Amino acid sequence: MTDKDKTSDNSGSGKKTLTLKGAPNLGSRPGMSRSSRTVVVEKRTRRVGGPGTGAPQQSGGNASGGGRPQPSRPGGRPQSASPRQNANSASLTQNENQARERALREAAARAEDDRAKAEEEAQRHAEIDARRKAEREEAERRAAAVEAEKAREAANEELDGIVPVKAGQSRPKPVAKPSPRAAQPDMPPPPPPGEGEDDRVRRRAAPGPKALVDKDELERAKRNAAPRPSATPARRDSNSRGRLNVNSALDDSDRRGPSLAAMRRRQNKKMGRNTKVAQPKLAREVTIPEAITVAELANRMAERAVDVIKLLMAQGQMLKINDVIDADTAELVATEMGHTVKRVAESDVEGGLFDDVADDEVGDLVNRPPVVTIMGHVDHGKTSLLDAIREANVVSTEAGGITQHIGAYQVEKNGQKITFLDTPGHEAFTAMRARGAQATDIAILVVAADDGVMPQTIESIKHAKAAGVPIIVAINKIDKQGADSTRVRTELLQHEVFVESMGGEVLDVEVSALKKTNLDGLLEAVLLQSEVLELKSPQSGSAQGLVIESKLDKGRGAVATVLVQRGTLSVGDIVVAGNEWAKVRALIDDKGAQVKTAGPSTPVEVLGFSGVPDAGDRFAVVESEARAREITEYRQRVIREKTAGGGATSLEQMMNQLKASGIAKFPLLIKGDVQGSVEAIVTALNKLSTDEVSAQILYSGVGGITESDVTLATASGAVVIGFNVRANKQAADLAQREGIEVRYYNIIYDLIDDVKGVMSGMLAPEVRETFLGNAEILEVFNISKVGKVAGCRITDGMVERGAGVRLIRDNVVIHEGKLSTLKRFKDEVKEVQSGQECGMAFEKYEDMRAGDVIECYRVEKVQRTL
Repeated sequence: MTDKDKTSDNSGSGKKTLTLKGAPNLGSRPGMSRSSRTVVVEKRTRRVGGPGTGAPQQSGGNASGGGRPQPSRPGGRPQSASPRQNANSASLTQNENQARERALREAAARAEDDRAKAEEEAQRHAEIDARRKAEREEAERRAAAVEAEKAREAANEELDGIVPVKAGQSRPKPVAKPSPRAAQPDMPPPPPPGEGEDDRVRRRAAPGPKALVDKDELERAKRNAAPRPSATPARRDSNSRGRLNVNSALDDSDRRGPSLAAMRRRQNKKMGRNTKVAQPKLAREVTIPEAITVAELANRMAERAVDVIKLLMAQGQMLKINDVIDADTAELVATEMGHTVKRVAESDVEGGLFDDVADDEVGDLVNRPPVVTIMGHVDHGKTSLLDAIREANVVSTEAGGITQHIGAYQVEKNGQKITFLDTPGHEAFTAMRARGAQATDIAILVVAADDGVMPQTIESIKHAKAAGVPIIVAINKIDKQGADSTRVRTELLQHEVFVESMGGEVLDVEVSALKKTNLDGLLEAVLLQSEVLELKSPQSGSAQGLVIESKLDKGRGAVATVLVQRGTLSVGDIVVAGNEWAKVRALIDDKGAQVKTAGPSTPVEVLGFSGVPDAGDRFAVVESEARAREITEYRQRVIREKTAGGGATSLEQMMNQLKASGIAKFPLLIKGDVQGSVEAIVTALNKLSTDEVSAQILYSGVGGITESDVTLATASGAVVIGFNVRANKQAADLAQREGIEVRYYNIIYDLIDDVKGVMSGMLAPEVRETFLGNAEILEVFNISKVGKVAGCRITDGMVERGAGVRLIRDNVVIHEGKLSTLKRFKDEVKEVQSGQECGMAFEKYEDMRAGDVIECYRVEKVQRTL
């Protein structure tokens, strides 16, 4: 279907002729013929009359659709309307006429705006087309100028190759290279301008041969080499470069010529310009760790790995690119290649982890609360004294009434805070007391007035002196019957603790934890001592401190009680403590409340550790998780390397291992509630070990007893010990099926005593020999069916039947055995006293002679204990 609107007449009839055409091959089909059908469509246009007219007029035909539109009158006035139109116009009101006029004016304004916008759009497109055309012409001019410059340079190079001619010789005829336009025979190059017949005659008539090329010939050669503008438009031949596609690549007729870059490289090679300029070698600072591969060393030096391998081969080392070399070899290679070396070690990852106290500025330091550790012998009232100060009842929560954990608390006196650390007094908790002394500023030595100085009191004094902290002596239980404070002060003098009442400098306070007597005096003494020490630390910056205690909580995971010594610890910090790291999820103070930050000398529980850190480890805040993982992985690797090398390295070690192989071992698996208790149990059990029997600790950890612990005990036949922890249901069922013994304890005394008893039973009994008496053989009788019997007289002591005997001849023991027969006259008797005669026979021995001496003794086995 085609539109015949453009071919319609200009008479304004408004008719469109639409023609329906068939397909091009319609006539070729059988039974089909080409036909043309024409459809005439009448276009009608409704015109609205002006303000003075009535109803709108119809153009493009009358109502019947067959008439022509009425021509308008000259001057733009329309003809008079039909009677029907006049009736419609008369029926319109004045408001409708005004609305029609307003609509006509708005339509005319919109048409004017559309026409203006169309003109502006057409003008803008015309400007864009003109600018693009100018840019294309400019690009073509530049390309033509570049081509002309290249041709001019090529001509200059050809002219530079002309050799001078000596006098008396004929000048060789130069061989001109074909011009690019020579391939077109229809367009011969025009003669150079300014050269005519007179110039050729003058050149032939030039007198004498020339030694050099004259100036005119040189100018003519340059003009001939210059490109001429073509009269015909350039056409793209088959050798012109275009986009490479599959058809052009497979078409043999279309040969792609060399690229411009290839032609330039060829020309530079011909002219000798492609020589590479030697770049100056850069000396770099190469960081070399303790071990590095050849490839990594070459990469850090920005050298080829082949050159590094060649240098190593020259030194007698045949290595591959992935082989590892030590730091000394890498330093020699780097120095040989002209680089400087910076040696680093794996331990450098810990560099800058802890701040130096000497670098602290005075302006950043603030006063901090003192850290006080309460130390002393067991059952001297340390925890009761702290409970009286805190107005708490911690001692009721401890099994057996003794402290088996290290606790951290904070109290306030006269607006000043004091941090207390409570340490156990049992001898097994030596490590806890040592940690408490290292983390403290002041040590309070609690001594019972009725008991005096005891072994753990002496040990606490040694720990405090080793840590270099001042001591305040608290003489407790002064209200108890038999209390003697003077005796306590006198006994302290033997251990170089000189109290003020004895003329020394150590403060001493008499208190009673039960009656809460003179507790204020003790706190005032602590505050007075802290003022003398002038305790200060930086409050801003990353936090550092000490892990006081750690445990594994079933609901909260690994929890560590830490004491912040410097800076401020906040929720969200990345903390590294020993072999573990944590992103702090929560901070809990000693009263069980959550806090956001913890300043210096503040004890808090930290939640979020990846594992249970060891008690006594120092912690520090790092900037990112990546560095925390790097530090912990390095520390774990160092521990693995230390524990992995268990082989004998000397003869002495080998003999010790052979000797240890015969030791009776008691395998144990220990699980405790906190890290400090587990450490104390392991230390106490190791002290029980002797050369004959030892406690073999297969595994010790924090947390409840699990199935994996029972499985490990099953494989080694060990006894599982739980201290203040229990086994879950699955582990208990598995232990019952496998026959594994699981023992539970909550007091360390009972645990150590039971293990000591079991290990004592594993000791070999002691064999004791008791002398009974001597007998002298007088005569030897040979009795049938019995054998030889010695007639003896008891000279010393007594002889028992079944006792052990030794036959001594000439003071030499020739036989040792047992008596088989002891007779007096014809009766078998049990024993024979001194001075009496008897007959004796030995078991399986008959070589007896008169004059021999028989020594009789008894063998006893005594059970030993540790």
